[in-house]
Amino acid sequence: MSQESASEARPTVLVVDDEEDLRDIIHRMLQRRGFDTLIAGDSQEAITVLRDHPGKIDILVTDLGLPGVSGGELSRAATEVRPDMHVIYISGLPKDMAVAEGLIDEDALLVKKPFSSESLLTALRSIAGA
Repeated sequence: MSQESASEARPTVLVVDDEEDLRDIIHRMLQRRGFDTLIAGDSQEAITVLRDHPGKIDILVTDLGLPGVSGGELSRAATEVRPDMHVIYISGLPKDMAVAEGLIDEDALLVKKPFSSESLLTALRSIAGA
């Protein structure tokens, strides 16, 4: 497999979290596990990356509790820019509470904080088939 086709086979993930340390940890972990990773610290930065990144972005991993705009609101705006992109939420809230509060839909994929790298990878692989 050529270098170019190997790069094309790597799913691209945009990680959005306002906690810089967590964002960096996720970024490094995903890079080591074969994902191309973009990062953003807030929803405005995320939308800019979504609009400006020249390649495909396969998955948005967003904190549900972003300052100013919820991860749910960000994902709705993000999928308008990139309709084929999948979304995984990360949150300290249990999924049933997030659904009850109207933050996410029942069929949304949520990984509860604190999470292991394996639980996030399992969620990513369920979408990316990686």
